[in-house]
Amino acid sequence: MLSELRPLIFLAGPVILAEVGWMAMGLVDTVMVGRLGPAAIAATGMGSGVFTAIVIFGAGLMLGVDALVSRAAGAGRLDDALQWLHQAVVLALIVAPIIMAVTWIAFATIQSWGLNPQIAVLAKPYLLVIALGALPLMFYSAFRRYLQGIHVVRPLMYALITANLVNAGANAVFIYGLYGFPALGVTGSAWSTCLARVYLAVFFYLAIRREHRRRGAAHPHVPFAVDVQRLKRLVALGAPAAGQITVEVGVFVLATALAARLDAVSSASHQIALNIVSTIFMVPLGLASAGAVRVGHAVGARDMRRARRAGWTALLLGGSLMIMLGVVLFAFPVPLLSRFTRDARVLDIGTRLLAVAAGFQLFDGTQAVTTGVLRGIGDTRTPMLMNIIGHWVLGQKFDEKK
Repeated sequence: MLSELRPLIFLAGPVILAEVGWMAMGLVDTVMVGRLGPAAIAATGMGSGVFTAIVIFGAGLMLGVDALVSRAAGAGRLDDALQWLHQAVVLALIVAPIIMAVTWIAFATIQSWGLNPQIAVLAKPYLLVIALGALPLMFYSAFRRYLQGIHVVRPLMYALITANLVNAGANAVFIYGLYGFPALGVTGSAWSTCLARVYLAVFFYLAIRREHRRRGAAHPHVPFAVDVQRLKRLVALGAPAAGQITVEVGVFVLATALAARLDAVSSASHQIALNIVSTIFMVPLGLASAGAVRVGHAVGARDMRRARRAGWTALLLGGSLMIMLGVVLFAFPVPLLSRFTRDARVLDIGTRLLAVAAGFQLFDGTQAVTTGVLRGIGDTRTPMLMNIIGHWVLGQKFDEKK
């Protein structure tokens, strides 16, 4: 396993930093609207959570791209890898309008959700604007999965770092009204997020072009074309993965929506704690992507011993990291929470929430890495079924007993 640890860390490091950078944009949004009060924090989190629940299925469809591309790269078929990228772009163009339509339906019906009126009035315009970022977000998903699949991961880290600067700067302008722009409050945060997503899509497109130029004569020239059979295969592999991640994220989004029915302080406490835990979850999520690529590359090269080593190495590394992060959550809740707010009521509730979250870090992280390893060998159905049983069947039974 030691022989696999170094390449796994080399691949996973930038991917994890990219995932954390992605999550950091939401954290920055929460911090910057925090000055507007608990209702603004809750509305931003709720609106972002609803959009995430909608868009996550489309982004999940792209989860098959890195596995298919890594297999092609492992077999030395760069032309095959490029054709998978083309089909991912086609899929993005198909799915993005659907995501926008569903988000606007949520916008039109939000008054019937029974939310706290202070939160609903702010979340509604947020949803209207955030839907506009669906297409660049889908392009971003397609491009980054392709780059991961061919082991070009450094641009991921640079992209998310700079995207956070774009998002933070745009937040300052749009939320508070600088340089002659009107102060848009929570809605300004949505505009900033859309702008950052356009930036990410363009950054990754240029990174792909740069990588292709770097290859020179070794880069195959494959004309862009729709391949229905490949598109079907991509959806067949990605759909169960999309279902699995939608089921998992849906549990937390449902909890956020239910929390938004409570008072603004309780809802804000939930949102801040969820942001912290979600950021920590980016560690096993990044390891899952790296594990999928390493396993897929070995499968493509027909080296099953290396595939097994890659899978077990990812699991052991993920478990070790999550134990340490769980201890941090339990031991240092107030320093983490106080980055978002100084409200004593929010800190009190948030401390108790993080204590609960600390207890499930090992199990949540391990299942995430296992999902990536299985995706690398082409199994996306097992994780989907296990998540449905765990989150919705057993979880619902536990709720009924309470």
